[in-house]
Amino acid sequence: MIFNSWVFLAFFSIVYTLYLLTRRHLRLQNLVLLVASYVFYGFWDWRFLSLLFASTVIDFFAGRAMAASQDERRRRLFLAVSMSANLGMLGFFKYFNFFAESTTALLNALGMQADFITLNILLPAGISFYTFQTMSYGIDIYRRKLQPTQRFLDFMLFVSFFPHLVAGPIMRATALLPQFTRKRHIRVDQVNAGLFLILWGYFKKVVVADNLAVTANNVFNNYQNYQGMDLLLGILAFTFQIYGDFSGYTDIARGISKLMGFELNLNFNLPYLAANPSDFWERWHISLSSWLRDYLYIPLGGNRCGSVRTYRNLFLTMLLGGLWHGAAWNFVVWGAYHGLILCAFRRLDPYPEHLREHRTVGDSLRLAAKVAFMFMLTVIGWVIFRSGSLEQIAYMLTHVGFGDRSWTTVSTLWRMMVLISPLLLVQGYQYFSKDLLILSKWKPLARVPVYAFLLLAIILLGSRQTTEFIYFQF
Repeated sequence: MIFNSWVFLAFFSIVYTLYLLTRRHLRLQNLVLLVASYVFYGFWDWRFLSLLFASTVIDFFAGRAMAASQDERRRRLFLAVSMSANLGMLGFFKYFNFFAESTTALLNALGMQADFITLNILLPAGISFYTFQTMSYGIDIYRRKLQPTQRFLDFMLFVSFFPHLVAGPIMRATALLPQFTRKRHIRVDQVNAGLFLILWGYFKKVVVADNLAVTANNVFNNYQNYQGMDLLLGILAFTFQIYGDFSGYTDIARGISKLMGFELNLNFNLPYLAANPSDFWERWHISLSSWLRDYLYIPLGGNRCGSVRTYRNLFLTMLLGGLWHGAAWNFVVWGAYHGLILCAFRRLDPYPEHLREHRTVGDSLRLAAKVAFMFMLTVIGWVIFRSGSLEQIAYMLTHVGFGDRSWTTVSTLWRMMVLISPLLLVQGYQYFSKDLLILSKWKPLARVPVYAFLLLAIILLGSRQTTEFIYFQF
C-alpha cells in the first residue's frame, strides 16, 4: 500500500476515524494503530509480516535481558544475538545474490571455475529502515542510554508504526516510544502543519517527481541515444525526481503523524542548498546520516584519532552508507564518492562557509558559489547512484554538456521549469525565513490560495499512474 493511491486514502480515512473515536482509551487507540500498521505492511506481501514480528520479538526480549543483567559478558551476548538476527535477515534478503554473484565473478577472474548460485528472493519492503531502527534500540540499551519498555504491544507499535515504516525517517526509541505511552492531544498547530506537509508532500511526489521520472527514465534507460544538453536535462530531472520522491514521502509521513498527535523527526532540510558535503549530509536523509554517525563513525573513533584515521572513518562510514542503499556496485561507488569528497573538503576547507556569519555582499556571493559547486558535485553523485554500470557512468559524465540542442530539448526544458519552479520558490522562502513550516503559520485567508493551488496542481498535473516511491526498494 503506497501513499499516492486511492487504497491508502480509504485506508487512512478509516484508521483516522477509529483513532479519533478511541481517543479516550490509550490502549485501544494504540491497538487500532498496531492493527492498521500490520495491515498496511501486509498489503505488499503478508508473508513478510513474520520477519517484522520476528525482529520485534528478538529485540524486545534481548533488550530486557541486557537491562536486567549486570554481567558484561552476558549483556554483550544478548546484544550479539540482537545484532546477528537483524543483520542476518537484512543480509540474506538484501545482499545474498549480490555477494554470491560478485564472489563468482571474482573466482572466475582468478581462473577458478565457479557457478553462480542465486535464489529467487523477494526484498521485503522497508527492511533496511526498520532493521536500523530496532538495532538502535538494542545498542542504546546496551550503552545504558535507554531503559527498555515493559509493554510488548508498545514496542510492536514502535517497530511497525505505518507512516514511517517503509521509507523512514528512521526513528530512535528515545524519540518515538514515549509518544505511545501517553495520551496524545492533537494541537491546532499540528493540524495546520500536518495539512501543509501532506499537500506539499503529494505535490512533490505526484507533480514534480512522477512527471520528471518520464524524462529521467528515458535518458538513463537509453543513455547511449543522448548527449549534450539532452543528457544534462535527464540528469537534472533525476536530481529533482529523487528529491521530490523521497522528501515527499517524508513530508506525507510527518503530516499524517501530526494529524494523530505524533512528531516524527525532520529528514530533509533543503539539501540542495548545502555549501559542502558535511552540510549536505546534515540536510539529506538526516535520520540515516545521524544513525551512521552515532552507531558507526563515532564507535570507529570519529575524529579523535588523528587525521588519517578520521579520513578512514569518514570513508568507511560513507562506503557502508552507500551499500545500505542497495545490493549493487553503483551504490558502493556512490558511497565511496561521497566519502572521498567528504575527506577532500575536510582537508581543503576546514572552516565551513555555512557555519560563518555573512554580513557583506561578498560573503553572500562566496556562499552562493559554494552552494552551486556543491550542487554540481551532488548531481555527479546522482549519475553514479542511478546508473546501472560503470560504463554508463563514464559515458554520461563525459558526454554531458550544453550543446546539441533541438526543439525537443527546448520543450523538455520548458516543461521541467514549469514543474520545478514552484518547488524552488517555496524552498527559497523557507530558506530565507529559516522555517520549513512557515506557510502553515500564515493566517487562514493567506493559506487558502496556496493550499488550493497545491490541490489543483495535484489533481490537474499529477501523474495518473500510481508509482512506488524510489526508496521502497531500499
